[in-house]
Amino acid sequence: MRSYITLVIFALGLIYIITSDAKGLSITTIKEDPYTMTRGPELEGYCIDLITQLSKKLGFKYKMHLVKDNRYGIMDTTGNWNGMIGEIIRGEADLAVAPLTINAVREHFVDMTTPFMQTGISFILRKESASEESTISLLSPLSTDTWVGILIAFLLTGFCMFLVSRISPTEWAEPNKEGQSFTILHSFWYITGALTLQGVGPHPTGLSGRLISAIWWLFAVLLLICYWCHFNSITHSRMKHVSMMSFEELANQNVIDYGSVEGGSTTMFFKNSNNPLYRRIYEHMERKKSFVTGMEEGVRRAELGNFAFIGEAVSLDLAVARYCKLTRSQEVIAMRSYGIAAPLGSPLVKNLSITILQLSESGELTYLKDKWWTSSCVVNGEEKSSEALQPRELWDLFLFLGLGLGFGLLLALVELFSRARNQAKDSKRSCCSVLMSELSLRFGKGGIASIKTAQREANPEKI
Repeated sequence: MRSYITLVIFALGLIYIITSDAKGLSITTIKEDPYTMTRGPELEGYCIDLITQLSKKLGFKYKMHLVKDNRYGIMDTTGNWNGMIGEIIRGEADLAVAPLTINAVREHFVDMTTPFMQTGISFILRKESASEESTISLLSPLSTDTWVGILIAFLLTGFCMFLVSRISPTEWAEPNKEGQSFTILHSFWYITGALTLQGVGPHPTGLSGRLISAIWWLFAVLLLICYWCHFNSITHSRMKHVSMMSFEELANQNVIDYGSVEGGSTTMFFKNSNNPLYRRIYEHMERKKSFVTGMEEGVRRAELGNFAFIGEAVSLDLAVARYCKLTRSQEVIAMRSYGIAAPLGSPLVKNLSITILQLSESGELTYLKDKWWTSSCVVNGEEKSSEALQPRELWDLFLFLGLGLGFGLLLALVELFSRARNQAKDSKRSCCSVLMSELSLRFGKGGIASIKTAQREANPEKI
């Protein structure tokens, strides 16, 4: 008897489809990624592919349109329904194919098919608000580019200190008689001590060397201040937003605001729940008026920070796949399902339910989900180091050091030129020849030979 009734219902469904095939079924849907999206005049998405597969298997034609008020469907105080559910009840559409949650209230007014997708309630928020990484690296306050810039600045400063110690007559008065005490190793050792705010010898004696050492010391102090301030800021920020990955933790804090779609099934779940925690979440959203008008607004506010968007997990997974800054809580509550809505008593429901089961068993529904939920998120270096200080934020500090090094070298050359001019007057030679002779002694082979001779004279016992 039961099989006979099933056969009759199936036959009535086929008759209904055949009779409606001439004009085609009127199907309402709602614009929401990736279920239904517009591409020019055409519609595309998961729901479009789903209804295409159903129409091929059941052999019906259809015409789709977007719901006029852009609503899923809720009942107002007068008992009237809006959105897609309202169009089904008023006979303006034969089917509603969209991520429609199957719930008891809707089942009183429309028939729902077997679920084509399972989901639950979760929330998304910015990754730094979630504090997934509990450890803080000592390198994290500065970006990789900034660390490279500091290394280059260190090497340039050491080299400039070495050049100044060779060029300045105050640092190296008699290059033909004495060896240079301020070598390249001494230069780097000296600026390393300055970087750690420690005084190490030997110290520069000339004005140009002292100027460069003072500029480097100021650069090191300001850099350390920036480093520790930013390190402290990151530490406090992560402690402030620690472990925000469950509904209980979300409800027990007052730093991050949260909300769901106004009038949606997720909001109704929290409103009608007898769980004290979920009731507290709804009362917070009602008190703060933190509801959003739709999925797009919720995702946008979550991306901006200090806001957690509560919604259905499968839709939130899409947002996380497309927006690299977002993360979804692993906690999923209130498992629910999406189904296709039809008028009460519609013979289409049975046939659609059977076909949906067939698509599920063949793996077609899994294929469609993988197709439309493909991650387009590409994490680049800038997003990974969004918290770290970038070189552009410290450009004035590097400019200050560069100008100081340049001025120090220029001052050392002025000192050498002044000595060459005085020697030129005494020896009645041209200033240029004296200057070239000095440079040859300090940087040429003659200078190196003089250094070796001076070292032998200073240490005769080693010969």
